[in-house]
Amino acid sequence: MGSRPYRRRLAWGAAALLVAGIAVPAAASAAEHHGPSDVSSRTPKNAKNVILLIGDGMGDSEITLARDYTVGAAGRLNMDKFPMTGAYTTYAVDKNGKPDYVTDSAASGTGWATGRKTVNGRISKTPGTDKPMTTILELAQQGGLATGSVTTAELTDATPAVLASHATDRSCQGPADMKACPNDTIAKGGPGSIAEQSVNHKVDVLLGGGRNRFDQKITEGRYQGLTVTQQAEKLGYQIVTDAKGLSSARAGKPVLGLFAPGNVPVEWTGKSAAVGGTAAQRCVTSNAERKAGTPDLESQTRKALELLDTGKGKKKGFFLQVEGASIDKRDHAADPCGQIGETAAFDRAVKAAREYAAKHPDTLVVTTADHGHSSQIVPLEANPPGLSSTLVTNEGQQLKVNYSTNTPGQSQEHTGTEVRIAAQGPQSQRVLGVTDQTELFTTIRTALSLR
Repeated sequence: MGSRPYRRRLAWGAAALLVAGIAVPAAASAAEHHGPSDVSSRTPKNAKNVILLIGDGMGDSEITLARDYTVGAAGRLNMDKFPMTGAYTTYAVDKNGKPDYVTDSAASGTGWATGRKTVNGRISKTPGTDKPMTTILELAQQGGLATGSVTTAELTDATPAVLASHATDRSCQGPADMKACPNDTIAKGGPGSIAEQSVNHKVDVLLGGGRNRFDQKITEGRYQGLTVTQQAEKLGYQIVTDAKGLSSARAGKPVLGLFAPGNVPVEWTGKSAAVGGTAAQRCVTSNAERKAGTPDLESQTRKALELLDTGKGKKKGFFLQVEGASIDKRDHAADPCGQIGETAAFDRAVKAAREYAAKHPDTLVVTTADHGHSSQIVPLEANPPGLSSTLVTNEGQQLKVNYSTNTPGQSQEHTGTEVRIAAQGPQSQRVLGVTDQTELFTTIRTALSLR
């Protein structure tokens, strides 16, 4: 009888430490009392597969806005249901390695791709000496794993680019875009543009936008005179451009999906925020600019998993990155409806990943963002000095969102805040507490036992 209060105090103490973000020994964790299966003895120590989901610009404000609008203030998104949740810092560095407190997507992506920080605008190269740094995708390939990258941006945009390319500047996306990267040109002994490098890496699955970059002609080297798409065909890629083509793609040969000339058009539309606010609006859950037959992020993710879970992927495992890119892009444009629709689309991709992991418990699933952004939920009576919009949520309530990280008429800016990271599966406990973006590289490398 006398030991029961003591046991209750022990359980309360362990719970308090977890709430505070402090990892507790497994013997005192909730897992031994039927808590999250991730930390139980049934979960493998190492992962066969890793699915990394990046909501670009998806800070806590962006998540909360999408939650409030779509499932309600008391509801929960799929990304809210991970058993392990922490936060990580996102700063970049200058050429001397000193902190640059607000990162862009190139430097932040380089952080988790290589485990090292770099300057804003640089793709998986060192900050001072501009030397290539080995990426997690390259390590996965060296370990015999299948690899994939899915995005709603151009496949040559910063977040997908950090995995399979090394560039002095993120703008060097196609053969005609090399002005800022003279030493990366093939004529100078470099690897060429981001598009050329991506297909040269023979990533097994590449799905996204950016067809215009791949339609540029190569001016130097072995594939001179061909477009990058033709280069990909020479390297054995299946080229698909719509949902029907994606559905018919088969494992055994790499797949390059190019579903838009530039970024894939967003799913939702509405009035952008304005000085003095907007009339209360409901978002339009369609977009006339979105071409019929364009696969959504969830269906791309499911197909990528199907393709990777065969052949060498079935035997050795895989690494897959999935990016919801236009959460960020619509935040820049102070477009709350576009932003919410892209967050909801990303959340459905999270659901697909978690459903796969439920059948494959040796899969580590991580969802996070690359940096914070500008949207803030404010009181209805507030009169922000910048851009704002009032929405009518699915609960029938009004919600005001404010954008004030730049003057009206200018692109809204990133913020330097820490952002959420959540996970399930082998090594998921490593995301607890406050970590740094670069530690995600170590988490994935450790989970996959990559050297």
